[in-house]
Amino acid sequence: MNNRVERVDITTGDREEHLARALKSIRDGYVIVVPLEHGYVYACDAFSHFAVRAMHVLRGDELGVSAQVMIGSSAAVDGIAREISEPVRKLIDNFWPGQLSINLKPQRGLNWDLGDGQQLDSFSVRVPSADFILQLAKMHGPLAVASAAPAGHSPITDPSDLKFTELEVAAIFSIGPIAQGLATTVVAGDSEPARIVRVGAISAEQITAIAPDISVP
Repeated sequence: MNNRVERVDITTGDREEHLARALKSIRDGYVIVVPLEHGYVYACDAFSHFAVRAMHVLRGDELGVSAQVMIGSSAAVDGIAREISEPVRKLIDNFWPGQLSINLKPQRGLNWDLGDGQQLDSFSVRVPSADFILQLAKMHGPLAVASAAPAGHSPITDPSDLKFTELEVAAIFSIGPIAQGLATTVVAGDSEPARIVRVGAISAEQITAIAPDISVP
C-alpha cells in the first residue's frame, strides 16, 4: 500500500529548511503542493517535461492545456518572453508581485513544454505575492504551476482536502486554510494592442490608469 505524502507546516520551524526541501524536490523532477494567494497549487520545474506532464495527469487536464509560469522577479521575464510592449511593461512594474497574469510570447528555442506542445506561442506568467512560492521561484527559476484542484473545479483552500500519495507528489507545504479571494486579472500582452481578458483582483480602472492603451472588454 502506498504511503501518504508528507505534509510540511511552513508556518513553524526553519523557513530556510522548508525552502531547501521544496527546492530539492523540484530540482529532482518532482511535483509539490504549495500555497498561492487564494488556494493550493501544484508546482514543478517549468523545464522538466516529465514533471509538467505528471502535473497535468494529476489534474486530469485534456491534452493541449498549458500550465502557468511563476517567476521570482519582473526582471526574469525577459529571459523567457519576447516582444513585451511598453504598456505591458508599465503593468509589470506596477502590479508585480501580485495578482496580474500576463499572456506573453515565449522566447524562441526555450526547452519547455507547458502542456501545449509549444503550439500556442503564448504562455501565462506572473510574479506571485504569496511569499513561499515567490522565494522558491527566486531560488530555482521559472516554475510551472496549476491549481491542485481537479480540472474544472474551484481552488482548494483547505489543506485537509489535499489527499495524495508519495508517488504522486513529493510533499505538501501547508499554511493551513487559505481565505477565498478573487482570481487573477488576465491581460493578453501577446496581442496588439494588449487587452484585458479577465477582470479579477485588479480592476479594469486600475489597469487603464497605468496603461490607457490597454483595450478593455
